[in-house]
Amino acid sequence: MRYKISMKKRVVFCFSLFCIVLRAQAQSFTVLSPNKDIRVLVKSDAEISYEVFFQEKRISGANPLALSITDGKILGQNSQLKDSKTKSVNQVVTPVYGMAKNYQDNYNELLLSYSDDFSVVFRVYNNGVAYRFITNLAGDIKVKDEIVNYRFESDVKSWLLNLPFQNSYEENYLTKTVSYLDSNKMAGLPMLVENKGVKVAITEADLLDYGALYLTYNGQNSLKGVFPKYVSKDTIGGCCPNFEKIPVQRADYIAATSGKRSFPWRLMIIAEKDKDLLYNNLVYLLAADNKIGDASWVKPGKVAWDWWSANNLTGVDFKSGFNTETYKYFIDFASRNGIEYINMDEGWSDQFDLLKLNDGTVKVNTSSSQGSKLDMPYLFKYAKEKKVGIFLWCVWHTLDRQMNEALDQFEKWGVKGLKVDFMSRDDQTVVNFYERLAKEAAKRKMLLNFHGAFKPTGLERTYPNVINREAVQGLEFDKFTAKADPENAAHIPFIRMLAGPMDYTPGGLYNANLKDFKVSKSRPMTLGTRCHQLAMFTLFYAPLEMLSDAPTAYEKEPVILNYLAKMPTVWDETIPLDGKVGDYAVIARRKGNNWYIAGLTDWTERKVELSFPFLKANTSYQATVFTDGINANRVGDDYQFNKKQVKQGDNITISMAQGGGFSMVLTPSK
Repeated sequence: MRYKISMKKRVVFCFSLFCIVLRAQAQSFTVLSPNKDIRVLVKSDAEISYEVFFQEKRISGANPLALSITDGKILGQNSQLKDSKTKSVNQVVTPVYGMAKNYQDNYNELLLSYSDDFSVVFRVYNNGVAYRFITNLAGDIKVKDEIVNYRFESDVKSWLLNLPFQNSYEENYLTKTVSYLDSNKMAGLPMLVENKGVKVAITEADLLDYGALYLTYNGQNSLKGVFPKYVSKDTIGGCCPNFEKIPVQRADYIAATSGKRSFPWRLMIIAEKDKDLLYNNLVYLLAADNKIGDASWVKPGKVAWDWWSANNLTGVDFKSGFNTETYKYFIDFASRNGIEYINMDEGWSDQFDLLKLNDGTVKVNTSSSQGSKLDMPYLFKYAKEKKVGIFLWCVWHTLDRQMNEALDQFEKWGVKGLKVDFMSRDDQTVVNFYERLAKEAAKRKMLLNFHGAFKPTGLERTYPNVINREAVQGLEFDKFTAKADPENAAHIPFIRMLAGPMDYTPGGLYNANLKDFKVSKSRPMTLGTRCHQLAMFTLFYAPLEMLSDAPTAYEKEPVILNYLAKMPTVWDETIPLDGKVGDYAVIARRKGNNWYIAGLTDWTERKVELSFPFLKANTSYQATVFTDGINANRVGDDYQFNKKQVKQGDNITISMAQGGGFSMVLTPSK
């Protein structure tokens, strides 16, 4: 598709004493989404700006954009446009793994090229708008600042995480108007706003070799971008203790980088209905393509996790803890149930020396350190025999310092993946650490699960071995606070999940309402019902999915264990069914011929109506259904398990308790 472009030249009148330059009318360009619901009006004059319309409702603009270089150049201000090009793309992208077998990549694009050796490219999809800078400057450059703006016509409602630069995106969502972000408060991304009945989620994609984008209030109902400056000096400190690196000195620029590069995409995801936010893959589609080559060795799957349950095995004939017998039990449990991996969390090594194994003398920062002796070579040999992979946890800056020698040792052992923790920053230095580690891990065919991390921006496409990311206030917080509750969980599918894969670590089987909930590090419980936890395995997309509770806890619930053991972690198709931000969410996902349907609610009881237009016609399905028990409001563990036949055209009403949910699998009858 080509758009009609009207370009008027400057007119210059020269007199004997001076010249008057009359600038012609701003050059304007219109880009439509393929279905024509979204219209973007781009203006190039003294500044570059754009406005966004959805079904002719102006939902944002005019938003100026520019890139400031430390040599004094401001790309996008008083820049001379020299060329414009348009194109339409409609192709299928097949991810290594994803929420569907194929992603439709359909957009119209406008590329504006300027005489200052830079370009700005806009892409308009049926469900979003994105733009980025592309520079073709000689040598290396330092980016002093980037002007990013989102203007609205009123103080619109928003859902946001209020974060400082030193953070890991582990906070509750707040419901505020955008002016809440005054006085230098900042929102991490994605941030969701509602304008004229339309939901607009703001985030970024393809963040490489650069600092992350945050938003703050800019006055007059607008938001502006702010970035962590380059860290020129930091020191070990922070949590647990000393698991983090704390900036003590920052430069006056965002990034020192190549002058020939593409910058991160600035993305607005647009949804007319709340439920449409439950499935969106634009962050993935905008990311750079696979850089590791053959990724057939990347195997998504489930993980038997040790840390949440504090290794509380019951009914065994040994003292459970950080010892060989405990992890041998984890391996046997995984092998018996077709679970692909186990995780060995904090305690297998010295936190600050990955080559110093826990022989009983290493201090373990956990309440479950009894019997702390591990025979790592034996465990890896045993796991290989049982066809179970092992993930190892580590502190990021320890791994960064020992990267090559540690990864070489892990490769000799047969480590399948690493859980890397406590980065808690997203300035250029730490962003680059993610990519550097992804490259080195891929060389050794190791997967990566980033915890204490910033939000995903599509790195799982560029490096498919980066299989999961935390960046959420997940279940682990119930060991310390009452923050990981159903209210927050009912926000996550509409906001955090827009960014990409998420390691929430669901599956706790000791479930309580708010009144009965108690914090316990060694005997943790969850807020909400048992079925609220089960729903997360379908609703929260995690290619590497943790089973948070102890193996012996699941073995006491064989029906639930059988259901979770067979649960896919990646999907062939995803269909949003119903939902309202912060209240409830319902989704359907298909793997092969089976459909998995799940929903969860906040602390409000509610009923949902399910229909099944996506099922094959003239085919009967057996539905295996987990619903909240009649007493689940009082006893969160209470649930009902039923089987029934359903087919296309049927309708089912499901009741969810306070903080409740439901989960089911539909299998074609033979």
